[in-house]
Amino acid sequence: MKQLQLETLVLGPVSTNCYLAKNRESGALLLIDPADCADVIARKIAGMRGTPEAILLTHGHFDHIGAAMELKNRFAIPICALDQEQEVLKDPVKNLTGWNGSGYGMTADRCFTDGEELVLAGFAITVLHTPGHTVGSTCYYLPEEEVLFSGDTLFHCSVGRTDFPTGSMGDIHRSLHEKLFMLPEKTEVFPGHDAATTIQYEKRFNPY
Repeated sequence: MKQLQLETLVLGPVSTNCYLAKNRESGALLLIDPADCADVIARKIAGMRGTPEAILLTHGHFDHIGAAMELKNRFAIPICALDQEQEVLKDPVKNLTGWNGSGYGMTADRCFTDGEELVLAGFAITVLHTPGHTVGSTCYYLPEEEVLFSGDTLFHCSVGRTDFPTGSMGDIHRSLHEKLFMLPEKTEVFPGHDAATTIQYEKRFNPY
């Protein structure tokens, strides 16, 4: 029986999807890409009666990390990302926080590796390194829940931009075809922006 209770908040200057993934049985909760507005996220957590366990970042851009440090400190939980994304997180030029004149960097408390299999908040999670949008872009696959959090790698009928620092169109194409499109077609995809989709739909209609 599936245990995932998923809530979405659309936050920040470019309407980023922040996901709150709660285990119905234990109440443990994961924050995925806390984009902005820590108080809004905290109120949502309270309304869900969840207990935050970790923050998962799909990548290090400003519009996905805006509330990460405040929530880390508020709930005493780790910020997690792929090891290859540390350079983006640390560098205000690469993480684009410098765009508004208040650039900053951060360091992930826990670094994952490609293919690593985790258990967080009671969920089995496979870490998929999907470079292209950034060098350390990551997708989180929950096989038992049949869910993928794709960040800015895969969107509904599109992909993330590759013209930012460490981006690569060749890499994102390989990430789609060699990793994401190999997942079961019924997998639900929850991207960093815009609407949810499925692997089946994207294999048929995504022009990339």
